[in-house]
Amino acid sequence: MLRCVCLVGCLLVVIPARGETPAEPSSSKPLQVYILAGQSNMEGHAKVETIDYMSEDPQSKSLLAKMRNEDGTFRVCDRVSISYLTGRGDNNGEGVGKLTTGYGSRPKPSEDGGKIGPEFTFGLTIEEHTDAPVLLIKTAWGGKSLFYDFRPPSAGVYPRTKNDIERDRNHEEDSGKYYRLMVQHVKSVLGDLDRVVPGYQDDQGFELAGFVWFQGWNDVVNRDVYPRLPADSEQNRFEKYSEWMADFIRDVRSDLGDVDSSATDLPFVIGVMGVDGEHPSPDHRQFRDAMAAPAKMDAFRGNVVAVPTGPYWDEPLGAIASKFGEVRQKSYQLRTKQRGHENHDGSMSKEQQAEFMQEFERELISEEELALWKRGASNAGYHYLGCGKTMAQIGEAFAWAVLELQGNSGDSSN
Repeated sequence: MLRCVCLVGCLLVVIPARGETPAEPSSSKPLQVYILAGQSNMEGHAKVETIDYMSEDPQSKSLLAKMRNEDGTFRVCDRVSISYLTGRGDNNGEGVGKLTTGYGSRPKPSEDGGKIGPEFTFGLTIEEHTDAPVLLIKTAWGGKSLFYDFRPPSAGVYPRTKNDIERDRNHEEDSGKYYRLMVQHVKSVLGDLDRVVPGYQDDQGFELAGFVWFQGWNDVVNRDVYPRLPADSEQNRFEKYSEWMADFIRDVRSDLGDVDSSATDLPFVIGVMGVDGEHPSPDHRQFRDAMAAPAKMDAFRGNVVAVPTGPYWDEPLGAIASKFGEVRQKSYQLRTKQRGHENHDGSMSKEQQAEFMQEFERELISEEELALWKRGASNAGYHYLGCGKTMAQIGEAFAWAVLELQGNSGDSSN
């Protein structure tokens, strides 16, 4: 039995059903290197405690089994190492080790952060379908844009807007800073592989096997760089993102060509933002189209694919999140004495408002929903609700997309 997943860019990924044994892979390969880059959702804000929620869904239960050992502890990959550059502000650092849980968002880069992003199941899936040693080089920072922070060199220096100047932000000298940090870190790791990969020998060599990009929130919410268009406009207000994404792909391949000449066709996956699942706002729908557009370009056909992540949004948790949103809105209406609401005349004390809100939430959100939320969610909607099930499925989807780009679905030969 096979499962088929349609990706943006006219590519059909044929995935063996979970539980089936993949074809026997090739046995004499150099180190396979995969680069994972992006902002907070590539970091990953799903607490490890939410992973057990996967057991409640038959579709994800078998993936959970791959993530755990027989004794219930989480897998530590035998053949997958990871180097993870992240940080807050200018306090960047590296986490290094065998791939397991805890390589999601990290307040202290060298310490287990108790969270996962896409990297865990990405690495598990790659390991399952190759017998070569694998290295993930992950570079991710929260709150970063493509238009400024990861701005590719071909796009030129970011031209500050009037708002940037007035607010003293987005200075020209830092345009593309995180693009440069990403490339520098990749090259640094590749130049000293035995530091990161146990047992690595120089004569075995390495191959750049794939690149995964997962980012978008700081661009979709920006109305300065991507101004609103007239209501009757047929133009996508985010079309510049498509242009910069194409520049990014070309520049990454060019810059990494210094260390691997085959990087000119480096398999590239664009993780298309999927917050709110199958019911995005019009702006988010346009942005998804803009993110996916490079995969349809003739120059990238067959080596770039866009993977929608909306299908992995957890709808039951999303419905509860909407109710929590109603609670926050009601609280705001009381505090600000909005017309037409219960405290419009300011007669309610803070204590009375608190009592009102407790009852309002109790009537809106059931005990069963609160219990479900506690099991499956650990963060806000823009972080996919901090749902381990969602991050795990996204990571697996990214891996399968890379394998398909390699012509590698089911075996490890390029």
